[in-house]
Amino acid sequence: MEGRLFIVPTPVGNLEDMTLRAIRVLKEADLVLAEDTRTTSVLLKHFEIHARLESHHKFNEHRTVETLRDRIQSGLNVALVSDAGTPGISDPGFLLIRTCVEEGIEVEALPGATAFVPALVSSGFPCDRFCFEGFLPVKKGRQTRLAELSEENRTMIFYESPYRLVKTLEQFSSVFGEDRQCCVTREISKIHEEHKRGSLAELVSWYAENEPKGEIVIILAGAGNRKKTRGRDYEERENGNEKEE
Repeated sequence: MEGRLFIVPTPVGNLEDMTLRAIRVLKEADLVLAEDTRTTSVLLKHFEIHARLESHHKFNEHRTVETLRDRIQSGLNVALVSDAGTPGISDPGFLLIRTCVEEGIEVEALPGATAFVPALVSSGFPCDRFCFEGFLPVKKGRQTRLAELSEENRTMIFYESPYRLVKTLEQFSSVFGEDRQCCVTREISKIHEEHKRGSLAELVSWYAENEPKGEIVIILAGAGNRKKTRGRDYEERENGNEKEE
């Protein structure tokens, strides 16, 4: 009987965010593929999961994907995890998932932790429609992508390194305008979780004086920033919130 591939989210911070289903799947899997076996070993030990571990990361996935496909087709049930969050969301996993789908192998994705959802929901910006951009290109194509997003009306979501945060916010201010509202969320589901809200100009000033640390999600208001409140449409205008006529 052919095996299947399980996509298993793991906590981005608090271990209590691990689901009961995720624990069961990892206990029952024949093999767990981990982005970093050292990190995943700590998680498995905490939940008393005695699974066979192998590494699967961006540096070896192209080399191992066909072998993994064959092993699953031979009957192996494989669980894929990343260091934190959901595999495939700015983490390794897409190549293996796509290969399994193309080969008709059953892929079962479990719901669970991912950093951008709580950051988006807690930002206060409209979350009925949004676009997830993940990490922007570090160099080539970065300015082009920002220019393409300059008129985006939906709430935008970005991941960023703390070492590049100030520079990124400065670039956003240049492209989107220093008055554009933004929320920088740091260390989701961890002890030092923090949400800083304000204009891009205010956030540039804040983080220039307060060095950011940890995992960061940037939630940026869209150009229109329309939202529905109690069944009515409102538009957040530059001079304040005014009811749309």
